[in-house]
Amino acid sequence: MSSVKTADGSGHKVTTTAAGSAVTAGAPVEPGSSLAIDPMANIILLTDSYKVSHYKQYPPGCTKVYSYFESRGGVYSDVVFFGLQYFIKRYLCGVVVTQEKIEEAADLYKDHFGSPAGPDEKAFYREGWEYILNNYGGKLPIKIRAVPEGTVVPAKNVLFTLENTDPKCFWLTNYLETLLVQVWYPMTVATHSREQKKVIKHFLEQSADPEAIGGVVFKLHDFGFRGVSSVESAGTGGAAHLVNFLGTDTIEAIQCCRKYYGEKCAGFSIPASEHSTITSWGADHECDAMKNMLESYPTGLVACVSDSYDVFKACSDYWGTELIDLIKKRDGSGCLVIRPDSGEPVDTTLKIFAILDDKFGMTTNTKGFKVLPPYVRVIWGDGIDYESLVYICTELVKAGYSTDSIGFGSGGGLLQKLNRDTQKCAFKCSECVVDGKARFVFKDPITDKGKKSKKGQLKLVKDGDSFKTLTECTGEEAEEDVMVDVYCDGALLVDYSFADIRMRAEVADGLPLAPPKKE
Repeated sequence: MSSVKTADGSGHKVTTTAAGSAVTAGAPVEPGSSLAIDPMANIILLTDSYKVSHYKQYPPGCTKVYSYFESRGGVYSDVVFFGLQYFIKRYLCGVVVTQEKIEEAADLYKDHFGSPAGPDEKAFYREGWEYILNNYGGKLPIKIRAVPEGTVVPAKNVLFTLENTDPKCFWLTNYLETLLVQVWYPMTVATHSREQKKVIKHFLEQSADPEAIGGVVFKLHDFGFRGVSSVESAGTGGAAHLVNFLGTDTIEAIQCCRKYYGEKCAGFSIPASEHSTITSWGADHECDAMKNMLESYPTGLVACVSDSYDVFKACSDYWGTELIDLIKKRDGSGCLVIRPDSGEPVDTTLKIFAILDDKFGMTTNTKGFKVLPPYVRVIWGDGIDYESLVYICTELVKAGYSTDSIGFGSGGGLLQKLNRDTQKCAFKCSECVVDGKARFVFKDPITDKGKKSKKGQLKLVKDGDSFKTLTECTGEEAEEDVMVDVYCDGALLVDYSFADIRMRAEVADGLPLAPPKKE
């Protein structure tokens, strides 16, 4: 999606983009009431090496640095802003600078910036950090304004701003870039997950009875814990997925939502088998293993992997013949979810659906599509991402099957198959104050105009059903900034509930699909 620079009647610059989402702010909390949840983290060390030396590199007389974060474009035209509250609560709230942490950083940096001539005692700005300790009790003199979490904003718009509140700490603003830009990850997962929700909901609206469409929130299950790069990634990425869905096997995501967003239990799972619990019975006793699943969990939902040997035989001879009466007993009290876990997804699914239709009998719903009885469903969890979802759902509907009969699981494709360039996330300085005068700061590389940055102080304002970013702001603009103060001088100012975040990110009915761009 491209941005168009215009000027309005007030004379300030405007960045206009396409449709956005309604916004409501979160509930305020008492300033100073929150303390960092990770007191062992050393904020002085959570940065890139070169930033340690930047305090000497700003112009003489610099007293303020004002920077912003945005998605400069990328695969999807809209982004779901999510995850900043996690980083603020975990790393920034309350006293985060102590003498012990200063000494730890000084000891590391003198060697890290050393040379054959010996350690470098001057690279590290000890005086600056001790100023924060002595004058602010170790709280960071920084203000953050941000879009309410869960807000869906077109790319190329400001999402949060950061500035120092003490003129002697101008160097601190961009020192924090390294940590806070990691918001790109939960934000991108939330965006990616929501786009997949749009796909699933689109095909449900096309092929399922109206009462089944609400089940979309359980149609994409998070299998990603084992496939991510860290436990923190599992927590923040898994929580981002739960902004849009209710199904997860990533327990760290539940913990993240509980600790940082106050949600007691943000997602749900069911008893399910893995290949070891089935194959440990031996190939000749696969049916016994499956029967054990049904008898061990006689009511409710239970999922069983069925491709350990021959998924078609499992569906026809075991589920559809020997165990069919046990499965039918679940009618009204539960459901068996059959999980094929290998093979070409469309051909395999279509063949399984044909077998299950023959054995269990599908009915035709009000929209003319065939659907399994309510006590049998299928989940496909191998290789699922946006493109494969579209492909599978398209072919099922073409074949006359309702997507009500199938759910999906995603691991690496949901939480790991993306990076900061998926949405081209960037943090840039747009204004500084030097000798008491504000100065626009920007970059405009001749070799890549897509990296041109914004100038001056910024506002995100409503523009009909969309948003636009005002640049070069003076504070006299009539439009109300969608961004709100969320952190100042060590205190969390707004604590967003997970329920409100989900409400802002909700997918509207009948929303047309917009295929991701290949970049």
